[in-house]
Amino acid sequence: MQLVAVPAAETGEGNGPLPAFLDYPVLPHIGELVFGFLVFFVLYFVVRKYVVPRLEEMYAERTALIEGGIAKAEAAQAEASAARDRYQAELAEARSERARIIAAAQEEATVVAAEIRRKAVEEAERITAAASAQIHAERQQALVQLRAEVGTLAIDLAGRIVGESLENEARRSGVVDRFLADLEAMPSGRVS
Repeated sequence: MQLVAVPAAETGEGNGPLPAFLDYPVLPHIGELVFGFLVFFVLYFVVRKYVVPRLEEMYAERTALIEGGIAKAEAAQAEASAARDRYQAELAEARSERARIIAAAQEEATVVAAEIRRKAVEEAERITAAASAQIHAERQQALVQLRAEVGTLAIDLAGRIVGESLENEARRSGVVDRFLADLEAMPSGRVS
């Protein structure tokens, strides 16, 4: 089913022909049109007078808040950057201090090690000298004891071989000295 708009003049209804602008049924009446314009202008005035300034104020507050937040963020970032730079500087200073302490400790260790070596060498030389002196003294003592024992044995042996007694001290020491000189004169030190 199709609906077709038919003007009232064609249908024969009404008082006569209608003005041309009323020929279309979708057009509003003049009263409605005037009322719509009045309401529109009242609403426009209210929105412009009360709503738009409030919106502009909220927009300005929001903009200020955002800009303040950005400024705070930039300040915080600058502060963090400065703190990082201070931390890096302190870290570099600590590293250089550590290197200086290590170098000083190594120097001190070298000095202490040299001192310990020097003392050890001195102690070793002292011990060696003492041992050498002790060995020399013991050797001399052993030689004296050996000479005495060899002398006694030589006198006893000489007394048996010669058949005479070597009781006299002067004679005895002369015989012993001669015997020992003969022993020392031999190239290998052996008696044949």
